[in-house]
Amino acid sequence: MALFVNQGILVTWSQRSGRYEYNIVAVVLLTEVLKLFISIILYCKDNSIFTLFKEIRTNKKVLLLYMIPSLLYCLYNNLAFVNLARFDPTTYYVLLQLRVVFTGVVFQVIFNKKLSAIQWFSLVLLTVGCMVKHFDISVFNTEFHVDSSLLLVLVQTICSCLAGVYNEYLLKQQGADINIFVQNVFMYIDSIFCNIVVIIALSIFQNCFNNIFSNVDISAFVQPIVILIMLNNAFIGIITSFFLKNLNSILKTFASAMELIFTALLCWLIFNIPININTVISIAMVSFAVVLYSRNPVQNTQPRDKESKSLLV
Repeated sequence: MALFVNQGILVTWSQRSGRYEYNIVAVVLLTEVLKLFISIILYCKDNSIFTLFKEIRTNKKVLLLYMIPSLLYCLYNNLAFVNLARFDPTTYYVLLQLRVVFTGVVFQVIFNKKLSAIQWFSLVLLTVGCMVKHFDISVFNTEFHVDSSLLLVLVQTICSCLAGVYNEYLLKQQGADINIFVQNVFMYIDSIFCNIVVIIALSIFQNCFNNIFSNVDISAFVQPIVILIMLNNAFIGIITSFFLKNLNSILKTFASAMELIFTALLCWLIFNIPININTVISIAMVSFAVVLYSRNPVQNTQPRDKESKSLLV
């Protein structure tokens, strides 16, 4: 949870007048390379590099299946920078809580598990509690309207829930017998490919995206804040895989929702962003939803359910 909170604050801290002095797509790409490097090192602690190549050749099908969550995470990670340039971290995390209900629906479909009424109530309460934080903008500001910024957050939200649940499916079903670090290698190889495609696409349409994805001197990438962003995001990726492997995507979503509380407090201390009554109510509702869910949690999916093995193939 601390890593997720750090990410939003670090990215906001790296801005200058709402702009980045580095190419955000390149930062995302370098972060995926770092994740791949870390995963290979962790795997090779107990195995040889030749064993890794053998695993890749043997499980080429799973490698291809990871292209789906890799593409979704590619979009999610790039949109995170774009949206954090348009919203303060607290508002950004509030809007992302739409993924709570989306995750519940997708989880039911992929794992064929029905959520109880209490579980659904806690999911909805969590979503409403998080959205209360945004009421001061959406209700009292007459200039508020649905624009491209909110649509980008919606796209990011959908990418988040689809990628998280599908990644959990691969970890527990299709790749249940594969070492988790090998699965991470699959994910990051595909992610690197997806980000390279994004860079090529943006270079073709650079005039359309020049204000967002501007190129700067390569020295910007060795700034301490940029290095911290890449390291923090790399650890998020590695830890998330263990979370999904041993727990589930709904519990991860609740853990992510708790970011809202700590982000609001830290933004108040660091960026002097005020905590109003809406924030207090939001924190109270989120806390109650988490307590309610903790008493009626979704049972973790056990690897592997052979009957569902071919569900998404």
